[in-house]
Amino acid sequence: MSDYPVDMAIKPEVEPFFDAATNTISYVVKDPSSNACAIIDSVMDIDYAAGRITYDHADSLIAHIRKHDLDLQWIIETHVHADHLSAAPYIQGKLGGKMGVGENITIIQEAFGKFFNEGTEFQRDGSQFDMLFADGTIYKIGNMDAFTIHAPGHTPACMVHVVGNAAFVGDTLFMPDGGSARCDFPGGSADELYDSIQKVLSLPDDMRLFMCHDYGPEGRDIAWETTVVEEKRDNIHVGGDKTKAEFVKFRTERDASLDMPTLIIPSLQVNMRAGEVPTDADGNPLLKVPLNKL
Repeated sequence: MSDYPVDMAIKPEVEPFFDAATNTISYVVKDPSSNACAIIDSVMDIDYAAGRITYDHADSLIAHIRKHDLDLQWIIETHVHADHLSAAPYIQGKLGGKMGVGENITIIQEAFGKFFNEGTEFQRDGSQFDMLFADGTIYKIGNMDAFTIHAPGHTPACMVHVVGNAAFVGDTLFMPDGGSARCDFPGGSADELYDSIQKVLSLPDDMRLFMCHDYGPEGRDIAWETTVVEEKRDNIHVGGDKTKAEFVKFRTERDASLDMPTLIIPSLQVNMRAGEVPTDADGNPLLKVPLNKL
């Protein structure tokens, strides 16, 4: 464990919150030696058909933090999600904390700023966030050190956050029977995702891994925690020493058969703005629907 920049003997307290509408798991991660905590991958509720945003899921995280008198220090996005909307600014307005994302958010903002035909008022420098994490960034949650691993492939801005003996992998990996995430979004790469997964699998075998999504394959109960050794042994896409060539061939063919995520249009517009909903010229919340681009 001495090869890693944080004490992996520390066991953070991890409270999961599952959002059934988007199959997302958000986490409250608490320093065991203080009342400091972080939220990872929050969710803002949207009724897309009705054009209505609510905050029930975010309110459940806020209620948990208030009930246990915790000090929210960070609101972290593992990446710019394409399947749910972030509630980061709403939570920050209630509890404080710094919003953080990988520094390659600027690549996402540049690509999708053009995609959504955003004007010059849309900043493409990541300034909507309080912290842009680089590969190997060390930061603190209370007395507990955490560090980041750049894990591109699903998106260019994906980061894994290692906090003590827990790693929050975003969409880099799913549970062993779920495999891995798609790589066909702009800036995605199956080749890079394979390399990123190997970074995760090089962590200690007993490292706890926490997923951002789970879909209950074959009707099993929703799950979100596994370990490095279980992924190395059992992951249906990369386990058992599958080669990069095997993975890239499978991932590329599979991605070509997938439909776009239901919420990709609103999610990208909101999440590249750190969870803020775009507005029209009069300041009214408004989402765009570009046609025939995806």
